[in-house]
Order: sequence, then structure tokens, then C-alpha cells
Amino acid sequence: MPIPKPAEIQISQMFDLGYNTFFKTRDKKIYRSENINTLGEVPDSSWFTNRIGRFPMSIEDVIKGPNKGDGPDMTGVWTVIRAKSQGITPGFTIKDQQGDVYFIKFDPLKHPQLATSSEVIVTKFFHGFGYNVPENYQAILRPDMLQISPDAKITDEEGRKRSLTAKDIEKIIKRVPRRADGTIQVVASLRLEGSPMGSFKYVGTRSDDPNDVFLHETRRELRGMRVFSAWLNHDDSRSINSLNMYVGEEGKGFIRHNLIDFGSTLGSGSVKPQGHRAGNEYLIEFPPIFRSAMTFGLRDRPWRHVKYKEYPAIGRYEAEYFQPQLWKPEYPNAAFDRMDAADALWATRIVMRFTDEMIRALVKTGQIDDPEAENYLIDTIIKRRDKVIRYYLDQINPLCDFKVAQNSATHELDFVHLGVEAGLSSGESYTYEWHRFDNATEATDAFGGRQSSSASLIPVPAEKSDFLMVRISTIDPDHTNWQGAVRVYIRNTSAPEVVGIERE
Repeated sequence: MPIPKPAEIQISQMFDLGYNTFFKTRDKKIYRSENINTLGEVPDSSWFTNRIGRFPMSIEDVIKGPNKGDGPDMTGVWTVIRAKSQGITPGFTIKDQQGDVYFIKFDPLKHPQLATSSEVIVTKFFHGFGYNVPENYQAILRPDMLQISPDAKITDEEGRKRSLTAKDIEKIIKRVPRRADGTIQVVASLRLEGSPMGSFKYVGTRSDDPNDVFLHETRRELRGMRVFSAWLNHDDSRSINSLNMYVGEEGKGFIRHNLIDFGSTLGSGSVKPQGHRAGNEYLIEFPPIFRSAMTFGLRDRPWRHVKYKEYPAIGRYEAEYFQPQLWKPEYPNAAFDRMDAADALWATRIVMRFTDEMIRALVKTGQIDDPEAENYLIDTIIKRRDKVIRYYLDQINPLCDFKVAQNSATHELDFVHLGVEAGLSSGESYTYEWHRFDNATEATDAFGGRQSSSASLIPVPAEKSDFLMVRISTIDPDHTNWQGAVRVYIRNTSAPEVVGIERE
């Protein structure tokens, strides 16, 4: 809905770290996600757009990602309009010959392609998942393409703004790797549409945005993001790597919520390879610190001894020690902490849509020069994907895609067993029981007794009730969690349709 333009809100990185580490709500109860519809889906919104999880996407669509063009114009000069030398990732903002504005980011000096390739690859993954992300392009910069705008400013190491000079640009460029011909591989991130409104938090709501009606920690797309982040080792998934933009005419626009900065993903830690701790322990986590201190270091952390096959362009990224359920971001995330099995199933179903061929094509968009490193990255992403699928499909009855099909004069409830689709089970066996359902009082009345089926196809009984509900359990001795029932609600008209799904 249109809203007045609010003020920009800046979230301090230190405040976010301290708040989430020490003061965030410690409510142990996990509440069901609030922003889902009756089918358990996340509707399209200013936060999320359903893509590969609900609609077929070709490999071409996936590798194109959010990009609508070809990136910055490489035929003319780039005018530098601002720069920053503080922080862990110095860079500058340019305007190309077409008038488009890009933020330029670099690789660490001793690790060419590490951050820039990771950023390009993972941005496309997150776009495919359904999030709002920038158009990130890999580009080759020639230093002689740069000219400085007379009005350009730089924020220096002490946070002070002053006029930008050629010496400042030289200082930044000296800290980044060059290719054999003297050019520099960069990520050019197109300025997002709209006016910046600051970052969003993973807890609470924004009080000056009337559209922000769901607590962020109860949003399924933010909870389920933990699965995606674990898969691609996006340990920097925190507030400062988000950006709200006011989009539309002033007074008639709305806030769009974007994820930005994917330089610390896969094996990249933005300015160096990921540390051994990344994904395994919070920056500040007292139990392991105390155990190590009390035993004078004898109780060491196992992740310290993980062996990585390191490539300069890949950093540290592995699949053998990785356990999806134990993965952690840099510090606690209120939405991640509240992810339940249904949230994880929603995300895992999206992960399953990324085939080996898609993953291979996505990694190739990073244009990694070392073919051995590229193949290692592809294999590792695939192995981690398979671990994510195996673990989270085992936590809950993974039936989905319910629909009523007509077979001659009768109707049948059809569905998909994701466990069978993923090869985790060789057979199908279900028990089910039908109920009449009163949509006004939510009262149920069982009839027909418990029945069984060896196929994912259940006859819909001829009943006069306006609504029917069926409880379906999956029987598999190797997956006891699958016995938890899925309740499927059907509007019982001449053309019955599924209108509700609840997972026990």
C-alpha cells in the first residue's frame, strides 16, 4: 500500500552484534510463521517473490538472475562520484557513460577472484530463491578509465568526509590484485531503485512502515533463509547486509526490502578466505569459550582441525564436516533461531529445484580462471545441497503439491512425496483418515475409519459436507518423523479444491 516516505534509519553493526548476542528475546517457544497463506506458502510481497520454488525456471533464467542489462558501459570513462577507504571492503561509486550508477568492489590482494566471483554467483542463487537483490555484474576495470567528479567525496579511515583525490584512488587500487594485463576484476553493483531507508532487523517491525505488519522473526522467508545461508555459507547474513529502499513517487511509494553484499559467502570472507570458525561458531559464544578455558585448551573445538582443499579463488569451503543443522552465522539471528521444521521444509523444497546442471551453470558465471578450483566449488555446492535435503526432509512428513484430480466420475487427492523424489525412500505407504470439517467452528467429525494406500493418490469420498479434511501419515521405518500427519483441507464443491494445509 502507498505510504508517506519515512526517515532513513541506520543500524549500528556493534549495536546489532551486541543486541542479538546479549539482549535479544530468549523466548524458547517456536511459533508458527505468521505471513503464510492457508497452503503454507509465502505470498509475493515487498520482501519476497516466488520464483523457482513455485514456477519452472530454465537454466538461462537462473543464471540471468536479477540482471536486466549487460552491466556498466566499458567503452567510455567511469566517473568516480564517491569513495570509502574505511571498513573491511573499501570501494567507490561510479557513473558510467550511460548515466547508470554502480558501486565497485574488489578482491583481496592475495586472492584474485575470491570475493568478486562469490558475490556474482551467490547473488544469482538468492534471486532464484525469491529475494530482492542488486544487479551484480563482473567487470574488468582499466585504471585509465577512471576520472574523478569535482564534487566527489571520500569517507576516510576515521569516518570523516573530504574531497576525493587521485591519490585516494591510487591508494585503493594498490590494495587489490591486478590481472596480467594490468586490469582489475571487480563487481559492479547497480544502484538499487528508490531512496535508501537503512537496513532492516531480523526481529520486530519498523514502526513507521504501515505495511510492516508481521514480526520479522515470524516471516517464513526470513526463517527459512537459514537453510539457504547454511548451504552457501552466507555467514554474514545480518542486518547491515540488508537495505530498505523507498520505491515510487514520494508520498505514494512503499518500502522494498533487499538483501545486499554477498562477498562473504562460499569460501570467501570478503577480504580473505573464510576462517575455520565461519559457519561453526558465533563470534561470541560463551559455552565453548568456557569449556576451553576451564580445561586449559584440552577441550578444543573440532572445527579448528577441519582440513580444507584451498584454492586462492575459492578460499575455505567444504562439505565433509558440514552439518546443516549445526551451521551458524556470525552472531545469533532471531529469525534463524525460530525456524521450525515446516519453515525448513519450505526452504528445502526450493533447494531441491537447483539441479546439478543449474549449479554448474551458476558457478560458471563467476568466471573462475582455475578450472580445477571451479570444479571443486561445483562439487562442494552439490554435496552440501544433498546434505541439506537429506537432513531437513527427515525432520517432518515431506508431502506437498496437493491437488484434487478427477478420475471418471470420482475425485482423487494427488500429492508429491519429496522424500521419494529425493531418493530417500524406495517405496510409498500412507495411512489416512477423512473428517467432515466445519469451517466456522473448526470442529471435525471423523468418518470411514483409518485406511491405507501404497500410492500418493487417495480417493475423495462423496460427502455432503462443505469442507473435508484428511490426515495423512507416511509409514517408513527409516523415517519416524514422517508419521507426523499432514492435514489437508478441501472445499467440497462440484470441482473440489485444496484450500488448506497444516503440518503436525
